[in-house]
Amino acid sequence: METEHIENNGTGRSGTLVVQVSETLRNAIRAGDFKPGDKLPSEARLTETHGVSRTVVREAIAALRADGLVEPRRGAGVFVLEPVAPPALPFQNVDHARISSLIEMLELRGAVEVEAAGLAAMRRSPAQEEEIIDCHNAVKACIDAQKPTSAADFALHTAIAQATNNPRFAEFMKLMGENAIPRAALKTSTADRPSPTYLNQIHEEHARIVAAISDGDADAARDAMREHLQGSQRRYRALLQKGTTT
Repeated sequence: METEHIENNGTGRSGTLVVQVSETLRNAIRAGDFKPGDKLPSEARLTETHGVSRTVVREAIAALRADGLVEPRRGAGVFVLEPVAPPALPFQNVDHARISSLIEMLELRGAVEVEAAGLAAMRRSPAQEEEIIDCHNAVKACIDAQKPTSAADFALHTAIAQATNNPRFAEFMKLMGENAIPRAALKTSTADRPSPTYLNQIHEEHARIVAAISDGDADAARDAMREHLQGSQRRYRALLQKGTTT
């Protein structure tokens, strides 16, 4: 029987064997070879099957236990656990059937993006200013071509967040994803193809934000972004009051 010495830093041949055995067992569990409630082969059997020492098997089982995949039970053996669902990512659980859920997102965006617009006006570099303008023009191009505008709209708001030169603002937008744009999250035929009047109104609101940032006017940029997001809230509250998403 091969005898192994497990180094404290997990390196060396022993550490490699632990990784190999734990990964083999982990993959078998994921593939359904061992289902929740099943008992893993005994320590002696695993030692024989993998050609390693008991110490390696014990370390491999400890790694699976740390990942919440198995549970050793005294005198009974090691059993596979029910998989635990990973925690939901923030801002990804928008209820597309509820306009009130979209309004909640708009309120949160207002708390962050209004200040982002002001910081962008003060801190944007020439290259970032150009990116904001290019994104703004891309939204208009989508409107003119009667193509979906949500992705271009989100890119514009993300470009503004990046122009704050505070990476936390861009991280916030990334976490929200395109759910940040209400018409992207609302799954209705009319949301997919909003009216030209509505889209042009959005474009004009964007234009005021972009102009203020380009002029370096932080107060005007904040006011324009606030009006844009509050305007969206008013439009969706009107839909909510009608009890419809059309």
